[in-house]
Amino acid sequence: MKHFLMTAALTCALPLSAVAQDVTIKMGHAASSKHIFHQGLEIFAQKVAEKTGGAVAVEVYGDRQLGDDKQLLEGLQIGLINGALVSSATLPLVLGAGGFDALQLPFVVSSYEQMSGVLTSDLGDELLATLDEKSIKGVGFVEAGQRHFLAKSKVGSTADFAGLKTRIVPIPLHKATWEGIGVNPIGMAYGEVYSALETGTIDAVEINLSSIQSESLFESAKDVTLTGHYFWPGVIMLSGKTFDGLSAEQKAAVTAAGKEATAEAYALAASQEADTTAFLEENGVTITPLSDLDAMQAKTESVVETWTAKDPMVAKVTEAFRTGN
Repeated sequence: MKHFLMTAALTCALPLSAVAQDVTIKMGHAASSKHIFHQGLEIFAQKVAEKTGGAVAVEVYGDRQLGDDKQLLEGLQIGLINGALVSSATLPLVLGAGGFDALQLPFVVSSYEQMSGVLTSDLGDELLATLDEKSIKGVGFVEAGQRHFLAKSKVGSTADFAGLKTRIVPIPLHKATWEGIGVNPIGMAYGEVYSALETGTIDAVEINLSSIQSESLFESAKDVTLTGHYFWPGVIMLSGKTFDGLSAEQKAAVTAAGKEATAEAYALAASQEADTTAFLEENGVTITPLSDLDAMQAKTESVVETWTAKDPMVAKVTEAFRTGN
């Protein structure tokens, strides 16, 4: 009995992390397991393991194994899925998290460093905290790459966009942006893009170079026009149920891992651009800049004004991007 009491006392005196049960967090994403989203989640997983001494393990599932973006978000909200990396563009539509529209206003952000600086700041934390009321804990970001334009025929000037059947993510912000540019926008699931290009259902897609490579879209379309209209952050999230089940020390470790992973993921995305460009060119893709980018920018200025006025968080984040504060 004396031995039992002594053991119990020692156990109670140990730090919480030393007695907390080991946790496995399964995290999914909708991109290919060859995509930078997968690499970014693996960076996060490594940092979580390091910061928790292996007590929290993150398992990464790509290739839509746990569902597409919408299914992942719905699963997170009800606690059916532990964690996910979901494109920020989907959050306003599925969750009503309008502040995330700030991350994809056309031509507001011009560099990976600019985006990373805001997302790893206190304002980035404030944006992630808007997910708390959705029963989701946001902990960081992974960047898929600056968006450009892939088409089955050359698009050299802004006038060439007119009428092109173009796949977009079916959200109001993107619809307004691409209607302003003059394409015929077609909302379509990410996993359908390859076959749609192959069959001619669409003429083009606005997309990042990393996805053209990882999804083998270069087999169906060979002309890339560099426009850099916006970036494509994915948000690292845990279900509220999963996060609440962690100890206080584990919560702090996971949150810190998310911020560090964000900085590393943005540096990785920036460093990969040249290699991805070289790969695509080696596979027969022609990559050229838009001849009159200023004309494309002018066609989207009203979209920025409209969306900035819609949501105080959008205005706040947009101001930070523009001023560097």
